[in-house]
Amino acid sequence: MTGGESHGPRLTAIVEGLPAGLPLLAEHVDVDLGRRQRGYGRGARMKIEQDRVTFTAGVRGGETLGSPLVMQVENRDWANWTTRMQSEPFVEERPEALIRPRPGHADLAGGLKYDRGDLRDVLERASARETAARTAVGAVAKRLLAAVGIQVGAHVIRIGHVAAVIDPARSAIELLEKARASDLACADDDAAEAMRSAIREAAHAGDTLGGTFEVRALGVPVGLGSHVHWDRKLDGRLAQALMSIQAIKAVEIGDGIAAGAARGSQVHDEIAYEAAAHTFVRTSNRSGGLEGGITSGGEVVCRAVMKPIATLKKPLRSVDVHTKEPLDAAFERSDVCAVSAASVVGEAMVAIVLCDALLEKFGGDSLRELLRNVAGYRAQVEAY
Repeated sequence: MTGGESHGPRLTAIVEGLPAGLPLLAEHVDVDLGRRQRGYGRGARMKIEQDRVTFTAGVRGGETLGSPLVMQVENRDWANWTTRMQSEPFVEERPEALIRPRPGHADLAGGLKYDRGDLRDVLERASARETAARTAVGAVAKRLLAAVGIQVGAHVIRIGHVAAVIDPARSAIELLEKARASDLACADDDAAEAMRSAIREAAHAGDTLGGTFEVRALGVPVGLGSHVHWDRKLDGRLAQALMSIQAIKAVEIGDGIAAGAARGSQVHDEIAYEAAAHTFVRTSNRSGGLEGGITSGGEVVCRAVMKPIATLKKPLRSVDVHTKEPLDAAFERSDVCAVSAASVVGEAMVAIVLCDALLEKFGGDSLRELLRNVAGYRAQVEAY
């Protein structure tokens, strides 16, 4: 669970269910918080914030305790908003209300739903600033996944009309390492340069750009998730988690959309058996590592499509919610393109879902117990 507003004093995250004994330092989280803030096309807010995590419960001596983990990320911009975002009643003068909802944001729908005359009461929580807390939780989840040999990473494959070309001969680890070194999280240098040009053109026009990123999870064992109930199917849970990220409008797993235009013989992954490794394998991975809502033992591959950011310097038309008169939508300090940042949040969400599924299957109040359970299951699978 996360709490906090965009211009409030801090963001807070509470994580329940982590086993005791997981080595965890602030620097393990801070590296992902920093990655989320970087990226060509980000706005001025990222120049103000320098996100760092503080553990306030659940960690002692560099290890988790098995009790709830509580993390906080301070909002440095709070210093400029204390009188507008105070928790105490506004006695002398109420701050100017936000009354011009922005098309594409939660402003109007949230104002109507929660009966708020000042749309800032909606904007502050709906803001993508909240994803800093989710990124922190995802970094912790990745620590636990790494302990059992699972690695999660992301890369950008499209911004606007510019698509990256992915070399099929490059390993997944090389691909993710290359993307991590890019200011656009893109592993194709030529495409990244064209993406920067597209972002500059949009910025000069007072416009914004969206795009697509891909998240890959390597080393995922067969058997996470379940086929027995709709809400336990792991592909559905991954899709929901990615769709919950601000501005994400579509998700696909494996071949996804392309599979709908192909024949079955071109879509399904044939099965083989490697006797030396005592394991079943797929000769391809068009399913994205999931079959029947269960991981198949291959790479888990998910893609998410991000719409262009809805806050525009050249605003769209809107309506004053008080007078009902037509006018321009409000403008808040914003990014031109945040697809690279969203890819880091996508990593976090995939890691959180996989971590949940891992603990559901293997349990364990301590890390050592979890590792024993995983090792026993892997031996069972090899002996099948």
